[in-house]
Amino acid sequence: MSPKRLFFALVVRPFLLVVTGFNVRHAERLPKQGPALVVANHNSHLDTVALMSLFPARLLDRVRPVAAADYFLKSGPLAWFSRNLIGIIPVTRGGRGAGEDPLASISAALEAGSIVIFFPEGTRGEPERFKEMKSGIFHLSLRHPGVSIVPVFLHGLGKALPKGAFLPVPFFCDVFVGEPLERLGEKEAFLAGLKARLEALRAEGTFPEWN
Repeated sequence: MSPKRLFFALVVRPFLLVVTGFNVRHAERLPKQGPALVVANHNSHLDTVALMSLFPARLLDRVRPVAAADYFLKSGPLAWFSRNLIGIIPVTRGGRGAGEDPLASISAALEAGSIVIFFPEGTRGEPERFKEMKSGIFHLSLRHPGVSIVPVFLHGLGKALPKGAFLPVPFFCDVFVGEPLERLGEKEAFLAGLKARLEALRAEGTFPEWN
């Protein structure tokens, strides 16, 4: 068994079960094979491992999250952890301004048959509040028109480990998996449609006001 599978079996899944009381709805909608894109709202560093834990062990080595190279690939334990136990797809923020193609590594992963976890807001936002979605997911949909795009709404992880915190606190968390997106035309329509789909998934739950 690979180190990645062992890590999720022995650490991540028990942690999520005990600390977060993880509840998943419509798990059967998750992609069964790659290439595929799983897109979700982003409020916590726990979002990535939570999404990865939804997949069976046999698929874990193909599940790869997109993450900022300047944050996760600094020298030291975090870089080793990010490469070997998470398997991130590093993206250089601001790379387009330097003449780089910021989506090249993601495209390569999709072409290799990976299931890519992508946060269209780009960075972590405030819990239960959607940030403006960046255009990266739209451009990926154009480059890979045959790749399934599955929306997922995460609730509660921003409370269990909010932005700026280092120690998680017990909090019940929910995951809502949506149907794959249809092709939604031009950029504005596509991004609006994705946001509407995530809001519809949020509406499936009954949550108190966030405070």
